[in-house]
Amino acid sequence: MAPTRNPASRGPGRGKAVTLKMVAASVNLSPATVSIVLNRSPVAKSIPQETQQRIFEAAATLQYRPNYLARSLRSRRSFSVGVLVPEISEGYAAGVMSGVEGHLLDEGYFYLVASHRSRADLLEEYSALLQDRLVEGFILINTPIERALGLPAVSVSGHQPIDGVTNVVIDHDKAVALALDHLIALGHRRVAFFKGHPGSADTEDRWRAILAGAAQRDIEVRPELTLQLSGETTGEIFSPLEAYQEGYSFGQKLLAQSRDFTALFAFNDVSAIGAMRAFFDAGLTVPDDVSVVGFDDIQSAAFLNPSLTTVRQPLREMGRLAGQCLLQHLGQQKSLPEMVTVDPELVVRKSTGPAPER
Repeated sequence: MAPTRNPASRGPGRGKAVTLKMVAASVNLSPATVSIVLNRSPVAKSIPQETQQRIFEAAATLQYRPNYLARSLRSRRSFSVGVLVPEISEGYAAGVMSGVEGHLLDEGYFYLVASHRSRADLLEEYSALLQDRLVEGFILINTPIERALGLPAVSVSGHQPIDGVTNVVIDHDKAVALALDHLIALGHRRVAFFKGHPGSADTEDRWRAILAGAAQRDIEVRPELTLQLSGETTGEIFSPLEAYQEGYSFGQKLLAQSRDFTALFAFNDVSAIGAMRAFFDAGLTVPDDVSVVGFDDIQSAAFLNPSLTTVRQPLREMGRLAGQCLLQHLGQQKSLPEMVTVDPELVVRKSTGPAPER
C-alpha cells in the first residue's frame, strides 16, 4: 500500500506553495512587514517583539519557506558563507563548526564547507571555488593565512594581523597560567610538554605563552621532555584515529627519552588521551605516577577513565562569535574588529593528582 501523504505538508491546498502574502494575511499585516521580520532585517528591531513572534509562529504553522533565490536576485546577495577547515573530526574543528552552523542557520544564511587538509594548493583552490559560488565572506577554522582572501573573513585561532580579517582567539597566557598553577599546586615541578603541529594556527602563540609562563614560575622546559607533534598522516586526510595514535606514539617517545617527569601538559585533548594509553601500557598509572592535562575539552574528555583534566576552549562560542562578527559586517551594521579574545577555563577532573615522591 502506498504511503498516505499529508495534504498540509505543503501548506494550504495540496501541492500549493505557501507565499509571503498568505503568511501576511494570516496575521493581518503587510507583506513588507512580514518580509522584514522573516529576513531578520536590521529594521525589524523597530517592530514589537510580540508582533515578530506572531509572524514566526504563523510561518511555522503554514510551513512557509522563503524563496532565497528570489531574495538573492532582488538584493544581489547570495546569503552564503564559505567555511575553510583543515579537516573535520571529533575535536577542535567540530566544536567550532557547531557554533558557526548554529548562528548562520539562525540568521538565514547558508554555508559551504571545504576541507583543505593543510595543503596550501587546496586552500588556494577552494577559496577561489567558493568565491565562484558567490559566497559573501569566509570563516577560517585553524587555517593560517598570509594574506587576505579577497572577501571579508573571520579566522578562528588566527594570530596573523591581516587587513579585512578578524581573529577570534583564546587568551593563551591565561590558559597556560591556569594549567601550570594547577600542576604547581599539586607539587609538580618536572613537567613534560607536547608542542602543537607546525601547521596549527595556535601552535606558536601557545608555545610562546608556555615558555613565558614556565619561566615566571621557575619551571624548566627541558628538551628531553618536549616533543612537537608532527601531524603526519598515512593517507590524504589526518583522521581522528591517527590523531589519537599520534598521541600514543609520542607518549612512547617521551618515555623512551626520559621518565624524569611527573606531569604532561599536552597541546590538545586527543594527544593527551593517546599519551595516557601509552603510559598505561608502560605500567604507569594516571594520575598516581603521571598527571596529564589536555587542551580543548572535547566531548569524550569527561567520559574517560580517568576523566581528563583540561583547559576548556569555548569552541562553540568561538564559532558563534565568528559567525556573528562576519554577518554583522556583511549586514553593514559594523566594521570588522581586528581581534576578539575569549577566556579559557580549567576543568579539573581525575587525570591530575599530587606529584609522586621520588
